[in-house]
Amino acid sequence: MHGNKEKLYCQNLCLLGKLFLDHKTLYHEVETFQFFVLTEDNHFYNTNTIVGYFSREMTLCEDFNLACIMVLPPYQRKGYGRFLIALSYYLSGQIDDLCCTPERPLSELGALSYKSYWKHTIFEALKSNEAFKKGNTDITVREISDYTKIQIDDIVLTLESMNLVKYWRGSYLLKNISQRLIENTLKQTTNTDRVVFNAQFILPSKIEMLKSKDILKRR
Repeated sequence: MHGNKEKLYCQNLCLLGKLFLDHKTLYHEVETFQFFVLTEDNHFYNTNTIVGYFSREMTLCEDFNLACIMVLPPYQRKGYGRFLIALSYYLSGQIDDLCCTPERPLSELGALSYKSYWKHTIFEALKSNEAFKKGNTDITVREISDYTKIQIDDIVLTLESMNLVKYWRGSYLLKNISQRLIENTLKQTTNTDRVVFNAQFILPSKIEMLKSKDILKRR
């Protein structure tokens, strides 16, 4: 939803987020932001319950694809945070075709969620890379960035923490990565009883609507 069309609702979302995010300061000027609200079906009461949201500027600047993310405490550790993060990258890839990053600072829980998402997504990309499957390990970080839409700095940060990247002749290259390591890492970062983002459930018409209305675009 648009902050300029549903101003009061979006302001209340921000105030709700402020209760749980120490660094959250903006809650009046919501007109330039769009909010993506995630709900959970409550079949007993036949209602939808808000579990969290993320916001982003309608006019992207500095390659930020997310301004604020919040999942309510009762719904944390269920995969909703990663779901919202994945959606933000999906939108930046489908609409803007950009490699993006979230605005800083991140909350402590937000930073942990992003590190987990980056690690899982990077290793999923390696698992599906045909050249890597055939033994070609000369894959650059830029190639992974183009595939996942995660910015190079975030990929380097993630791989450096695992001692899996080196800088060689102007490019970051992977090192010490085996198929066994990929499988073990994916097992560690996958939880089958949590919500998982699946782009197949997003109607193409919704993406085209966002594009046609220039809801999200570059400055």
